[in-house]
Amino acid sequence: QVQLVESGGGSVQAGGSLRLSCVASGIAYSMYCMGWFRQAPGKEREGVAFILQDVSTIYADSVKGRVTISRDNAKNTLYLQMNSLKPEDTAMYYCAAAAFCTWPMPRQRDFGYWGQGTQVTVSS
Repeated sequence: QVQLVESGGGSVQAGGSLRLSCVASGIAYSMYCMGWFRQAPGKEREGVAFILQDVSTIYADSVKGRVTISRDNAKNTLYLQMNSLKPEDTAMYYCAAAAFCTWPMPRQRDFGYWGQGTQVTVSS
């Protein structure tokens, strides 16, 4: 059974930082493209950052320069370090796994496995 379990969300003030984690089980983690998505109330889910099997990374323009995605294959864990947080970063954040990611920008339909999400709230 595949499981993706996120943690690390919380409430912070604008300008603050958070580090999200996602632990994967039930998949050959190192062989998967991993991604972080987010969904704010009333908005569509959007891709935030992706890390491919070769550790190359892709970022959405809205977060470029403020977030860093990384992976630890030994721990089956995905991370998202978020700095200089803004109120518009408030959303539920989900990690997801894909056997193959579309280049140059992965699509949601690439991802067959999803976590339950962790809430990030940024106050002004």
